[in-house]
Amino acid sequence: MKLTLVKPAFDDLWFREKLMADEETMSYNARWGGTIPFPVDAWESWYESWVRNPGADRYYRYLMNPENEYVGEIAYHYDKLRDIYICDVIVLAQYRNRGYGTDALQQLCTAAKNNGIPVLHDDIAADNPSYKLFLKNGFDIEYQNEEVVMVKRDL
Repeated sequence: MKLTLVKPAFDDLWFREKLMADEETMSYNARWGGTIPFPVDAWESWYESWVRNPGADRYYRYLMNPENEYVGEIAYHYDKLRDIYICDVIVLAQYRNRGYGTDALQQLCTAAKNNGIPVLHDDIAADNPSYKLFLKNGFDIEYQNEEVVMVKRDL
């Protein structure tokens, strides 16, 4: 595997702030507002629920390349309203097209399966070509419309 999964230390949340603020990286999220503010005053409560005490409903890791650089993040969380686990893979734009997305998605699926999660979903904007990455990695299209492609993989 090219990437190492890292449980971030609180002081390393600067990387998540950078990732969420990068316009090119977050262009996939344009339909839902693009970049996402992640100010320092929000770090403690976010870290508490996503990293320090995530329970069985959440998982979060940074992606580190062989040069010991953070290149992205993976996560999943339980969506109570839809009764499904939604996954998340974000690779910083400058590191894309190196196979990191495939490696990250495979490692996320392995982690979810090892944690007893039976099925992962992701809802991807219909104009975002990244849904093809999911299809190449064992996901199927559950449904799609003009706005979203919902992918699903049984683990």
